[in-house]
Amino acid sequence: MAYLVKEVANDKEFKKFYQFQNELYKDCEVYVPSLDSDQKKTLKQAPPLEYCKQKLFLAWDEKGEVVGRINAIINPRYNELYGTKRMRFGWFDFKEDIEIARQLLDAAIAWGISEGMDEIHGPLGYNTMYKQGMVVEGFDSMPPVNCLYNYPYYPKFMEELGYTKECDWIQYKLGGTQALPEKLERISNMLMQRYNLRIVDVEKLKKDSNLIADFFYNFNRSFMTVHNFVPLTDAEIKEEGRQYIGQMKSDLTCFVLDEEDKIATFGITTPFISKAFKKANGKLFPFGWWHILRGMKNYEALDLMMVGSDPKWAGKGLSAIFYTHLTHNFQNMGIKYAITNPQIEDNPAIKVWESFPDRELYIRRRCYIKKIR
Repeated sequence: MAYLVKEVANDKEFKKFYQFQNELYKDCEVYVPSLDSDQKKTLKQAPPLEYCKQKLFLAWDEKGEVVGRINAIINPRYNELYGTKRMRFGWFDFKEDIEIARQLLDAAIAWGISEGMDEIHGPLGYNTMYKQGMVVEGFDSMPPVNCLYNYPYYPKFMEELGYTKECDWIQYKLGGTQALPEKLERISNMLMQRYNLRIVDVEKLKKDSNLIADFFYNFNRSFMTVHNFVPLTDAEIKEEGRQYIGQMKSDLTCFVLDEEDKIATFGITTPFISKAFKKANGKLFPFGWWHILRGMKNYEALDLMMVGSDPKWAGKGLSAIFYTHLTHNFQNMGIKYAITNPQIEDNPAIKVWESFPDRELYIRRRCYIKKIR
């Protein structure tokens, strides 16, 4: 069947673009809708758009109904950093017909070639802070609100279209009632004493502009070895700080300082509120805000959102400190389970989960890549 693929041209089509997936997944029990307001802001006002280029495409059938979408993106900072000519695709959703996927990707690729690109990869956002990675395992698992979901036919079509694996991210589900491994606690205590480290109160950090600046300085440095990472700009740091710093809770977050009062390592968790977002169904009003607020205050599961360390502490096992500290908190809070953030499968830090006997693979997600000329 032939489809019409064209660039989004007006506000009406833009609305169809950011709302399409909600219609596509309306009968899916584990799909978590994003807020419409967040989608609109991200696609039009996100700080990376100061340097990224993008083209939004919709696919239409013969009846004039939208059957798919794709966001074609070029991040010049990424290409400069890695010495590549890659474009990326994101916001990629389509009904179960490989021709829709093919024609959407072809439209994105045609634009990318006109801009001098020679490879395409994704699904990716503008940078690492956005949703990325197509689900290839764990289709029955409800993802955290900051992660993608897709139907099983997505990766099947990607492989049929000649796309290959660039990298995989892994997410685990950890039992919240399991005892903290003794080995992990011993390592934590030993490291704290050997290097004279201490845990800083999160409320103090929120009020200390120097510590906040140090956090983002360390964030950029600690993730430089992560596949496809691009350091945040000052505008992006300001935006991320607004979103994350103010929402941090003392019992869910751990920052470890060294002898010079610099951040050595950190672990940030948030309530797992995917069910609340599902009830909101993309709308803050009239009752979406109430579901989300209630989910933030009453929860039994956690999203292990972000972990990292200053590179000078790499290989010293400092992650044991915040895992130990936070696990004690979680047990006292009666947390039933936690979902780890997506981590590249060859990242040494992911091995820490092997210390937890009550764990299971929750979701595996993949970045695909293909040469386009």
